[in-house]
Amino acid sequence: MEQAGLGRRVLALTIDWAIALFSAALFYPLQSSALGPSLFRLGVFVFEVALLTSLGGASAGQRVMGLRVLSWPDYLFLRPGPILLRTMLIALVIPAVVTDKDGRGLHDRAARSVVMKVRQKKT
Repeated sequence: MEQAGLGRRVLALTIDWAIALFSAALFYPLQSSALGPSLFRLGVFVFEVALLTSLGGASAGQRVMGLRVLSWPDYLFLRPGPILLRTMLIALVIPAVVTDKDGRGLHDRAARSVVMKVRQKKT
């Protein structure tokens, strides 16, 4: 396995955000831009990503992109606590944008996690 690149991770995040956006649209119209609906969408995103990552090691977007969230440096499954911390830090955006020399964001460093590719391209 190799560490996931930024492109795959951003695309997985986009898929997860789209799922949260359309799930929240069941309660609030897509056009509403008030603070309440926006926070509700963010809450749906955090809930969806944290729950699916806790249960299966990857959110829906990560699964589509062939990624998995594992513990660092032993590459085992994470417990729900660090997954929730990681997801909440992703929702804050800044920790996910600031990376170290290994390409891991501050959210991954705080949760002691890494995103790895589990599916290789066929040649």
